[in-house]
Amino acid sequence: MPKILIVDDEDKIREVVKEYAVFDGYEVDQACDGMEAIKKVKAEKDGYDCIIMDVMMPKLDGFSACKEIKKLSDVPIIMLSARGEEYDKLFGFEVGVDDYVVKPFSPKELLARIRVAINRRQAPKSEDVLRYKGLEINFAAREVTIDGKKAQMTPKEYDILFYLARNMNIAMSREKLLEEVWGFDFYGDDRTVDTHIKMLRNSLGPYRDLIITLRGLGYKFDNING
Repeated sequence: MPKILIVDDEDKIREVVKEYAVFDGYEVDQACDGMEAIKKVKAEKDGYDCIIMDVMMPKLDGFSACKEIKKLSDVPIIMLSARGEEYDKLFGFEVGVDDYVVKPFSPKELLARIRVAINRRQAPKSEDVLRYKGLEINFAAREVTIDGKKAQMTPKEYDILFYLARNMNIAMSREKLLEEVWGFDFYGDDRTVDTHIKMLRNSLGPYRDLIITLRGLGYKFDNING
């Protein structure tokens, strides 16, 4: 049974999410602030399959807690926030948030996002490794090495790179990337993709040009085998 952690300082929100999650077959744990969430992640022997976390909380906010948790685990984190500005969403993705849901939200939509996040993490991974000069993309280990040094990327950067590399030399629209990488209908500006591509290119350094911009459409990963 998948186990999730609900982190929110509002009892009512925790209970509503818990009710829907339990009905959907999840085991549920709860925390009322970021500090407690970090302690629970450290103490949970088998780890959580997904964390749902509010942004504004006492003691430690959700963004700060997310950064600390990502140092301990690659568990998917879905952020809840009453603030829906694009800046807040992009900042969340930069610190490692996997998905972002704006309050008030539909519990059914949240559960759909939880299922997607867990399924993506548990999906069978191929064992192949893509190499090009000093760039190595290890799909199974979810690692990228650049000239012998392990790259430090956000979860979404990995997701985008792996998806583009898997579909080498195939044109991908921004809408297609949102659908496939975010895994659910994304309510927001598709410039979010451009921002993440910019971050990814920075992370790739000397291999940034392997991601080609297709004006008016989207992006593709260069055919390094061609």
